[in-house]
Amino acid sequence: VDDAVVDVENIFRRLRQNRALGNPVPILEVVARASQEVRSGILYATLIIILVFVPLFALSGLEGRLFAPLGIAYIVSIVASLITAVTLTPVLAYYLLPSLKRLDEGDSFLVRNLKRVNGRAVLLALDRPKSLVAVVLVAILIAGISVAYLPRTFLPPFNEGTTTIVLLSAPGISLDDSSRIGTVGESLILGVPEVTQVGRRTGRAERDEILADIRERLSVLPVSINIGQPISHRLDHMLSGIRAQIALKIFGDDLDTLRAVAAEFERVLADVPGIADLSVEKQVLIPQLQVRIDYERAALFGVTPAAVTESLEDLANGREVSEIAEGSRRFDVLMRLADRDRSAIGLSELLVETAAGRVPLNLFANVEDTLGPNQILRENGRRRIVVQANSDGTDMAEIIRDIRQVVAETPLPPEYFTRLEGTFQAQEEASTLIGLLSLVSLSMIFVVLYSRYQSVILSLIIMANIPLALIGSVAALWIAEQPLSVASMIGFITLAGISARNGILKISHYINLAIHEGELFGRDLVLRGSQERLTPVLMTALCAGLALIPLMIGADEPGKEILHPVAVVIFGGLFSSTLLDALLTPTLFFHLGEKALRRLLAGGDGLESASAETF
Repeated sequence: VDDAVVDVENIFRRLRQNRALGNPVPILEVVARASQEVRSGILYATLIIILVFVPLFALSGLEGRLFAPLGIAYIVSIVASLITAVTLTPVLAYYLLPSLKRLDEGDSFLVRNLKRVNGRAVLLALDRPKSLVAVVLVAILIAGISVAYLPRTFLPPFNEGTTTIVLLSAPGISLDDSSRIGTVGESLILGVPEVTQVGRRTGRAERDEILADIRERLSVLPVSINIGQPISHRLDHMLSGIRAQIALKIFGDDLDTLRAVAAEFERVLADVPGIADLSVEKQVLIPQLQVRIDYERAALFGVTPAAVTESLEDLANGREVSEIAEGSRRFDVLMRLADRDRSAIGLSELLVETAAGRVPLNLFANVEDTLGPNQILRENGRRRIVVQANSDGTDMAEIIRDIRQVVAETPLPPEYFTRLEGTFQAQEEASTLIGLLSLVSLSMIFVVLYSRYQSVILSLIIMANIPLALIGSVAALWIAEQPLSVASMIGFITLAGISARNGILKISHYINLAIHEGELFGRDLVLRGSQERLTPVLMTALCAGLALIPLMIGADEPGKEILHPVAVVIFGGLFSSTLLDALLTPTLFFHLGEKALRRLLAGGDGLESASAETF
């Protein structure tokens, strides 16, 4: 509603001034001029907001899928707001505002006092520009430095109201034993007072305090534990292929060496503060039947190794040969060897079809009981094993720094290497990309402002509002105990456009007062322009702040995790930018903008008939 607020406030103010004249101008003309007076500022402010959202559409991966729709919705909304403000709003103002009795009254008690305080503050700032600029620069510097110390995470911690707990036992455990351990785990979890219901699937295929309680109770089971949430687990798996926040992948050729290196990393990483659910990917030796074929003897019988392997697989593992139907239910019929014949001795005596007839397998193959890996996992053609872990809720960036230090200090065998992956990696990549694209957006904003005002000084004065928002945003993140995430950065992006809007409205009004009302450059022009723009600036900030309150309340409620940090950043930035802009923009314009204003009045620098143009 920002555009409509600015438009209606300016129309209302001009109607009040017109009524006080001895020879009032027709209402339609007043409304048209008042609407046109702010139209240019509204249009350019909307264009700048669109530009600052450009980085969102360049984000790839998960963050792009999450936040690009937010950018589309925001841009569509402000474009619709602009269209409404320049078409429907003036019409409604023409029919509804002239009949208001308040047009005969002055400003309200609150507005009068706000203008009085603002006027004194502006005059004080005009006399002490160096002190004001110094205070602002120090505040921006402190905010910028403190950003580096904010906890970092890819996405804000989710609170889905549901927890996914993965218990990984040793490979080869029977389904009965696995179910028995699961039953014990269920009873232990149900002992946690806050847990109301537990569901379990056996087979393959304050909140922080609750998770800590669950971890402690489950630690008695002979399994590795990984605790997360359904959506969080899926996001982790999408980013690193592992259902954990942190995945240290170890690459090499020898499986025994890989397991030894993984065990060593598990030992040293256990001392890293903030790590939880530390475990090594289940890759152990399990009993296996190994069949070694003598190729020369097999050739004597006219048997190929591939045919032997296929026959053994069908007989040992089974082959589906038919299907039984019972009403709507279907059951597969599986044919395989009896359990007693699936041993080393039984398979060695198995009769195999050959060109010379059926002969025992032990005539051309050796069958023996041995140990082998339960699984061999590869990535990019290299064997790998994973040491995985989660964060206990502390600063992820600090945990990753400690892990990288430990990895750098741990020696590896020749031709073995590691790669650290997880959600933090996406956060680092997204932060870098957003930072680079934000510089592009700022450059485009400067080009747009310069094309409008034909002045580097005026463009930079308006853009000075952007770092003012950083002060309140960073303070709000610290107060709300929110980490710096991709969601927080989206809030910073949104603030850049909102902050620039305030500067555009003020600078444009200063220029319009000089062009259309003959105000001479000086204190009176700056003071009048600031006070006349005080009301719409405060109203737009107040409307935005009130709209953000529902997102700021109940931060731990499911569904608010993504937008709560955005709301916190915008709310804090609105407070600081609105407060400081009330003093800094008038001060900078008074001390630096005279030459630029005189050029505009003279119609120079490519502007045609500046005296007739509305900014």
